[in-house]
Amino acid sequence: MKVLVDVSIIPLGVGLSLSSYVAECEKIFKEAGLKTMLHANGTNIEGEWDEVFNAIRKCHEHLHQIGVPRISTNLRLGTRIDRNQTMEDKIRSVNEKLIEK
Repeated sequence: MKVLVDVSIIPLGVGLSLSSYVAECEKIFKEAGLKTMLHANGTNIEGEWDEVFNAIRKCHEHLHQIGVPRISTNLRLGTRIDRNQTMEDKIRSVNEKLIEK
């Protein structure tokens, strides 16, 4: 099943700057062959359910292996079975409505 996920993986106990940890997870998502879109507070991920959630699990495992003592992750996800929908489709739909008269 296809899924669109908005994930925010938050390492705790490692100081204020988290960008290096975000980069580690972005690498894992790319290595998994997932389509991603980084944004200011997380990452949108598009893919098959098991592949997406396996990659999120790998992020947790990897961050713990490199010394992160605690991780808090926020997820929002959506699925639909009536048609395939990409991240770009959703953004395009809103943008079209913004320019309609």
